[in-house]
Amino acid sequence: MERTKKTSADRLYKAFIYVALITLAVTIIIPVAWVFMASVKENSEFYGNPWALPAGFYIRNFADAWGKARMGEYMLNSVLVTALALVILLVVALPAAYALSRFEFRGRKLLNAAFMGGLFINVNYIVVPIFLMLVDGDKFLRGLLGDGLLLNNIFVLAVVYASTALPFTVYLLSGYFSTLAHDYEEAAYIDGAGYGRTMVKIIFPMAQPSIITVILFNFLSFWNEYIIAMTLLSDPKGGKTLPVGLMQLTQAQQSAAQYGQLYAGLVLVMLPTLILYICVQKKLTQGMTLGGLKG
Repeated sequence: MERTKKTSADRLYKAFIYVALITLAVTIIIPVAWVFMASVKENSEFYGNPWALPAGFYIRNFADAWGKARMGEYMLNSVLVTALALVILLVVALPAAYALSRFEFRGRKLLNAAFMGGLFINVNYIVVPIFLMLVDGDKFLRGLLGDGLLLNNIFVLAVVYASTALPFTVYLLSGYFSTLAHDYEEAAYIDGAGYGRTMVKIIFPMAQPSIITVILFNFLSFWNEYIIAMTLLSDPKGGKTLPVGLMQLTQAQQSAAQYGQLYAGLVLVMLPTLILYICVQKKLTQGMTLGGLKG
């Protein structure tokens, strides 16, 4: 009797899980599919049934969004900012996480506490102080060099992105590094390898799933970030990133009733993230579930 009740409870629990997962999947898949479908419709089709299939494949929407709406330029800016931010972040975070997780030194606990504290700071709350600091820096540079360099600068935006992502990245990587056995490093030291070579040749390849996980999470964060980019790239005639450009496109096309261009722009924003996720899906799963051998 008890076994029958337990089996029934397990079935109900599994059924609930399946229903919940299917519901969540549907709420995500249907809007994404609708955006892709709307991106190839002509404007006249938007005034009928919104769920109707496209009458044809109107590729002109993507050409107009890429050229007329400057989404191609904005995508290039986003690629540059995201790539620069990821490079800067990894160059700083990987050695820092390795040192904090594998070595004992004076000030280690204080640094760990500082990075942990950074996890609880919402970046949106410090955008204004960052902006004011860069404004003061620009004033100083104008007096010194005759021109400011800190505002409306893609490289500075990348540095700000990397800085704000540093606490989370160091926390995640140091947690993974701490699970790796010290046997690997000791064997490398015996063979004559130094600390730097051991870190690059032994530890980093072993931590590849975790590093890929960090890259994916931060790529999504940098690629979709809006508030910091809007604040630091404030010149109306200057370069924009994709989220800022898409917001401007949304405002412009709603008044012009060019809905096809709008949804084509949305697809251009979503497509790189979907492709990246498909490419690194297996490594992402490994990074979330695997650790090293404990010794």
